[in-house]
Amino acid sequence: MIQKMKPTTKEEQYQSLLPQIHELTKNEPDLIANLANIAAALKQTFGFFWVGFYIIKGNELVLGPFQGLVACTRIPLGKGVCGAARKERRTIIVPDVEQFPGHIACNSESKSEIVVPLFSNGEIIGVLDIDSDRLNTFDQTDAEYLEKIINCKIGNNSPHTIF
Repeated sequence: MIQKMKPTTKEEQYQSLLPQIHELTKNEPDLIANLANIAAALKQTFGFFWVGFYIIKGNELVLGPFQGLVACTRIPLGKGVCGAARKERRTIIVPDVEQFPGHIACNSESKSEIVVPLFSNGEIIGVLDIDSDRLNTFDQTDAEYLEKIINCKIGNNSPHTIF
């Protein structure tokens, strides 16, 4: 009997996860349901310390679906890694949160972080925030695949959005 090999590299794990997330979200129009399933899938696949979304409401990022310990509920524009990613409209990788000016410590066990902006029709509507309890967890592979997951295009340039 031939056994299917379990993905071993980070890239293989993401490549395996992409079609699963597509299946989870392709027929679900509700933003919150999709964000909840994406957070759970990322947490289950990688065992990250904390995975969640913050949604823009007014001039703040407000806590959305997440997996992990309790978190900060509201983050002002430009504050912390999440606020910086929103303001700069780009993914931010922080190898050591202690070295990031203005880092918001929702949990003292968080050591490294990646934040990916969530776009809809060219506008940022929120961010994906992932924390690790180890230093230097995230790299360009994470950035590339997390951007694909939350702002994915499936097939022949046909947009598949989770919102």
